Amino acid sequence: MVIVRVRVEPDLLQWAVERAGWSEETIAQRVPHLEEWLAGSARPTLKQLERFAHATHAPLGLLFLPEPPEEPVPIPDMRTLGNRAITRPSVDLLETIYSCQSRQEWYRSYATTHGLPEVDFVGSADTSVTPERVAAQIRQMLNFELGDRSAFNSWDDARRKLIDRIEKIGVLVMVSGIVGTDTHRRLKPEEFRGFALVEPAAPLIFINGADTKAAQIFTMVHELAHVWLGESALSDAAMARPSDNDAELWCNRVAAEVLVPLAEIRTEYRGEPAITELERLARKYRVSTLVILKRLYDARFFLSWDDYQEHYDGELHRVIALKAGRGDSEGGDFYNSQPIRLSRQFARAVIADTFEGRTPYRDAYHLLGTKKHQTFQTLVEKIGAA
Repeated sequence: MVIVRVRVEPDLLQWAVERAGWSEETIAQRVPHLEEWLAGSARPTLKQLERFAHATHAPLGLLFLPEPPEEPVPIPDMRTLGNRAITRPSVDLLETIYSCQSRQEWYRSYATTHGLPEVDFVGSADTSVTPERVAAQIRQMLNFELGDRSAFNSWDDARRKLIDRIEKIGVLVMVSGIVGTDTHRRLKPEEFRGFALVEPAAPLIFINGADTKAAQIFTMVHELAHVWLGESALSDAAMARPSDNDAELWCNRVAAEVLVPLAEIRTEYRGEPAITELERLARKYRVSTLVILKRLYDARFFLSWDDYQEHYDGELHRVIALKAGRGDSEGGDFYNSQPIRLSRQFARAVIADTFEGRTPYRDAYHLLGTKKHQTFQTLVEKIGAA
């Protein structure tokens, strides 16, 4: 039997493993012959190349190109700071954006068919409007004043109720820490924390659920501010370093003011940024201690940026250690997690349209991340959209 081997440009193989974010250890374990393929001393068989493409989530056809394709982030990338180079977007990030764009396109068509009104606050502000003014509008629309938050039992409860309130005013909210339903493909908060896909009929925000619950709340409001600006954006919602992007800086200020109004923190703060004081304020405002530190800096309770940075870095390491100790993960019950990953508003629309005969069941399964009819039916019962 003749074994047919195929020629693949070494740059394409290197592109695929870098795009997948593989470490040297992962490469050695999963593709032990890669070094030989790169050096040209051996060539993969077609079966080997198919397995390689599947493992790296690279379309097989692209591996036969003469050179690696350009894969820019398909929305404005606000993560760039100064001359810092942004690394090639991971396949996990790209697939997440593409999936959300596909769902947004479906929902836009659904909204048009059903005569749903456009969301009137989309693009209603620009960066010349004071963050305080827009923050007041957002808090009022969401019923998210400090008094309203006393009903929240925890950060997680605050996050869930905030999602519901944002969806109620017309914005789809999707929160996931994994790609699709694959729990082995965890999204990295260090690559991105969220993004906004903005258009009047179906504005959508996506939050990286692999981040801490409290940090997700800040990112959620940050992305909502992008909806107010009327601009799609990929964000890292950075609080620990200055931004040279006017829109990103403005959205950070709006989010901070929505969550912790500056006038209130100036009267509420009791002195030193000790852990007990940070946690007290975090519980009061239902935000992370990192947001509290940022607002203390904004209120000029720190002598310098370096002083703030030192406190922030120390608290960040503590928060990360606590999260690791709790074993936070994207696991758990599929039927509890999937409505949050999808957006309840979106899922209910798909289910209703399917039962009305407009959307084929096959398309509904794809949109909702299910493969079997029984899974679909159970999801319907869980969401309460039967």
